[in-house]
Amino acid sequence: MADKVLMAKGVKYVTGAIPLMFIGPTIIYNAFMNQHTNWHYLVLIVGIILCAVSMYLLFIGLKIIMKGIFND
Repeated sequence: MADKVLMAKGVKYVTGAIPLMFIGPTIIYNAFMNQHTNWHYLVLIVGIILCAVSMYLLFIGLKIIMKGIFND
C-alpha cells in the first residue's frame, strides 16, 4: 500500500514547482525584450535561477512520490 504521507509531501514539492515553471521563462523573456536597460543581466540571472529551482523541486517531488508509491 502506498505511503500517503510521503505522497502528500511529494505533491507539495510539485505544486511549488508548477508556478515557477511559468514564472521563470516569463522573466527570461522579459529580460530579452528589455536588453536596452542596465538591469538586463540581473533579470536574466533571476529567471534562470527560478527555472533551475523549478526543475530541482519537480525532480525531488517526483522522487518522493515514487518512494511513497513503491515503498522503497
